[in-house]
Amino acid sequence: MDDAANLRSAGLRVTAARVAILEAVRAGDHLDTERITRDVRARVGHVSTQAVYDALRALTDAGLVRRIEPASSPARYEARVGDNHHHLACRSCGAVVDVDCVVGAAPCLRPADRHGFVVDEAEVVFWGVCPACQARGEEPAARTAAPGEPS
Repeated sequence: MDDAANLRSAGLRVTAARVAILEAVRAGDHLDTERITRDVRARVGHVSTQAVYDALRALTDAGLVRRIEPASSPARYEARVGDNHHHLACRSCGAVVDVDCVVGAAPCLRPADRHGFVVDEAEVVFWGVCPACQARGEEPAARTAAPGEPS
């Protein structure tokens, strides 16, 4: 199904900007809004930043894109939706890559105490240093231990 058909089937109006946003997210690799805006402007001309934010919100709500928010990073968007995958994030350069579910069927991980919640998804970000940064001899940025975590 093409992007226009995906928009229509999700009940969204088809616009050049929305199609360009979907194309940018699909062609990119966990892009932030700034990068998506640049890509969309290169494809269709002037589009306001607010229009891109609004469209990304609508596309996320419709399940056509996924928004992730790694700590200390702007929100990023990806086209891989509908599964329970996780992410690896580089502490040095900020690269983010997909990693399939940790173990078993969704939600992959189960909390020791669910506090009465019905858990249907787990969102996990593994942090480290990517191969490119390792090859350059880069070290991860210093981080502070989380409460209760050994320092």
